Amino acid sequence: MGFAMNAVSVLAVVFICLIGVAMLVGLSMFLIDRAQTQDAIRRNYPVLGRFRHLFSTLGEFFRQYFFAMDREELPFNRAQRDWIARACSGVTNTVAFGSTRNMSVLGTPIFVNAPFPPLDDQYAKTEPMLIGPTARVPYNAPSFFNISGMSYGALSRPAVIALSRGAREAGVWLNTGEGGLSPFHLDGGCDVVFQIGTAKYGVRNAEGTLSDTRLKEIAALPQVRMFELKLAQGAKPGKGGILPAAKVNAEIAEIRGIPEREASISPNRHPEISNYDELLDMIAHVREVTGKPVGIKTVAGSEAALREMFLNFAARPEDVPDFITIDGGEGGTGAAPMPLIDLVGMSVREAVPLVCNLRDEYGFKERIRLISSGKLVNPGDVAWALAAGADFVTSARGFMFSLGCIQALKCNRNTCPTGITTHDPRFQKGLVVEDKYKKVARYAREVVHEVETIAHSVGVDEPRKMRRRHMRIVQEDGTSRPFNEILPSYSAVAEM
Repeated sequence: MGFAMNAVSVLAVVFICLIGVAMLVGLSMFLIDRAQTQDAIRRNYPVLGRFRHLFSTLGEFFRQYFFAMDREELPFNRAQRDWIARACSGVTNTVAFGSTRNMSVLGTPIFVNAPFPPLDDQYAKTEPMLIGPTARVPYNAPSFFNISGMSYGALSRPAVIALSRGAREAGVWLNTGEGGLSPFHLDGGCDVVFQIGTAKYGVRNAEGTLSDTRLKEIAALPQVRMFELKLAQGAKPGKGGILPAAKVNAEIAEIRGIPEREASISPNRHPEISNYDELLDMIAHVREVTGKPVGIKTVAGSEAALREMFLNFAARPEDVPDFITIDGGEGGTGAAPMPLIDLVGMSVREAVPLVCNLRDEYGFKERIRLISSGKLVNPGDVAWALAAGADFVTSARGFMFSLGCIQALKCNRNTCPTGITTHDPRFQKGLVVEDKYKKVARYAREVVHEVETIAHSVGVDEPRKMRRRHMRIVQEDGTSRPFNEILPSYSAVAEM
């Protein structure tokens, strides 16, 4: 009995102390809030005003997990993420009871099923496609679906290693992004596309200009199959890349050739490329030095600018890029100003068919391969791009989801909870390479398989044989029109 009374007394004292501490903390917060001048809500409503920021922060979490419907979220909704999760886990991706997609939303693509599709034994596997026929070492790319540019530095070491190993297992290429070629891109033995950004990371000299010596060293690696000159990125056209100082450790600084612990901001364009002639000079130079296919990555701004580009290409056909990667204005990034993300650059849905038509009009259909990028993560997205005229599709965020990304939107804070976009060992330990690379490979294979399934359903035996006539696009009144009537391909117009 005495022990119980003593215990109660101790607990009472502890409780009173806790109340006292809470009151002191509350009083301190009250005085701080009253004295500060930056936040009017906290100044006018001390202590209570702090809950506004807390609830705003938690609102993002609650919307994602409890309140938003399956197809409501942006930039990617739950239905898209769940499909990727099932695909990379190796479980069935069939669903029951019916589609949750609203089929009357303006712009929704609907594929036209064939009345008599090919039989199962007439099903053909996608054939490899040659890129860079005039290069000394052309590339016969095995897959139409590949990994888009993601730099080491923006991504963590285990994330890049998992992507490299997964790419090798699935037979897809891995784009280095503008941050240079790290040992981790090469770890898995996959095909690599080296992206040359405006800062020339990895192939720059002491002055920050292009180094032919470094180019030759990179090109000598058999895994490096192509080079991509990055002119613009969908999420931030007109602005260079941004790598926060916290991410620039000694290793990343050495790979990129930049000072350690200093924020790295790329120029908004290549200083030596100010017109199309200079662009073609650069393409020809890199192709001559490396001997490998060279392409460009850009964002469509207007038909007039694109037509001017192809006019210049027609004047110098021997120097044209071997491929053009079109990123949409809705493209992703780790860090970019909101006005650029929201307001600048043509959507990939508009840009890809437009660029395809211009490429074909100027006679480069077999010479220049068209790669579509920008928010294409599910089989329907990829099938749309191929039917619209793309030869290949690349995805970054789809593969980030396969690594375990939960769309926490913390890519630029070095606090990514899944270890994908952080260099904090505390978070990186959650990304187990031996598990994640298998998911990367499963995701790539499942996308290819289901795109082939869509192609089979519309009556062709290979995805690149899909055409705009195989799609209908939902209009404002809820009805749909054939895509080839809305925007005919150049070959169809030429035959009229």
